[in-house]
Amino acid sequence: MSTLRIEHRTRFTYASEIVSSYNEARLTPAWLPRQRVLDSKVEIEPATWRSTYRDYWETDVVAFEVLQPHKALTVVGTSIVEVSPLRQRDERVGWSEIQGPRFQDLLCEYLGNTETTEPTDELKQIAEDAAARLSPDLTARAICDVLHERMDYVPGSTTVHTPAIDAWEANSGVCQDFAHLAIGALRHVGIPARYVSGYLHPKRDAEIGESVAGESHAWIEWWTGDWHGFDPTNDREVADHHVVVGRGREYRDVPPLTGVVAGETTSLDVRVTVTQTA
Repeated sequence: MSTLRIEHRTRFTYASEIVSSYNEARLTPAWLPRQRVLDSKVEIEPATWRSTYRDYWETDVVAFEVLQPHKALTVVGTSIVEVSPLRQRDERVGWSEIQGPRFQDLLCEYLGNTETTEPTDELKQIAEDAAARLSPDLTARAICDVLHERMDYVPGSTTVHTPAIDAWEANSGVCQDFAHLAIGALRHVGIPARYVSGYLHPKRDAEIGESVAGESHAWIEWWTGDWHGFDPTNDREVADHHVVVGRGREYRDVPPLTGVVAGETTSLDVRVTVTQTA
């Protein structure tokens, strides 16, 4: 079990003074059986109005607007979260149950691909070959292993809106690309898969109290009788250094910050700091 303090600071600077900005922030970690949120707050400067709600995907959202002249906007999400290792259930299901009408209906939102997650023909064939000889869980793991072997993690090589196909053809990408590629391949062979947005403590051997520079992170969960968390970027199981904020079909369902501003943004500075406190 780990207790992590996470600070996610974002600052937008504008070319000139603007008078209107409408935004949503998804920075609050989720309450889960393996994850207790001990404290969480979102601070916004400036802000003239704010409200909170839980969206369709059960992510906590802070909606806010700024209707006063300003040349910069700062949003800081700070949380303290107690995270336990993920405990998988023993009951797993096979291909006949996953591909049966009951679960194809119940989990249909996590089975259809989009322009963002659609895999290449090559990746489809890799997934089909794995599914022909392995169980659903082993198929999912084999797909993630191939991604880790074939793809290089290159910060800044793509944007959050890059289609999975482009990242595969470039053999490089960021965590969102690894997640979208894995999701697309899993869905292609009928395994329900969802996108997870959150944070990862990047230094597993950090000392207690040591603050480490981190980033927003993305990984996946696939369903084979229960949701199974896996981090394809790092090719490892989700553990007590992963903090879940939201889950959805792909990145666009759970962006950390999104909005509309009546002006031009000249700079964006994002800093995430993670500290293990216990």
